[in-house]
Amino acid sequence: MISFPAPRHTAPSLTVLCAALLLAACAPMGARYSQEQLPAAVQVPGGHQVAMQTVGVGKIAYECKAKKDNTGHEWVFVGPDAALNDRGGMQVGTYVGPPATWASLDGSKVTATQVAVAPAGAGNIPYQLVKANPATGSGAMQGVSYIQRVATRGGVAPGSPCGMDSIGAKQWVPYQADYIFWKNA
Repeated sequence: MISFPAPRHTAPSLTVLCAALLLAACAPMGARYSQEQLPAAVQVPGGHQVAMQTVGVGKIAYECKAKKDNTGHEWVFVGPDAALNDRGGMQVGTYVGPPATWASLDGSKVTATQVAVAPAGAGNIPYQLVKANPATGSGAMQGVSYIQRVATRGGVAPGSPCGMDSIGAKQWVPYQADYIFWKNA
């Protein structure tokens, strides 16, 4: 009877390792950002370049109020409360309001004025372009000129009733969006 030695399992492990290295080598080193698919209204003007890309994950507060024309009641946007994460999922800042304030964990922060919005699909808050005010503090927010909100998911006003008996009630709605920070080129 011929006996064979038990197979060694290093070959499959080596194969998996080589495949992982090959995939890593083929992956892009840094994702380039393109505005081409965005509505023109929310595209950043020429002469600017992307400084930072983040993913905002959090919630948006809405309050039940009487409509300005006194024809009923509606949920009114109050403000966001979100973590800003880099593309790897590490928190790099926050986005809170009012007033809408984007803050880096390095202590720098910026507020902004809305320039334009554009529809982002049913059930999603709109795309948005804002022009940044001068930043406070030294760090990542220094020199930011525009901020885009894109790739939005959720965040629209609640679907629950808003009437006379719920005036002043607040509800938080989950959302996610990419925030692209631009600086002068």
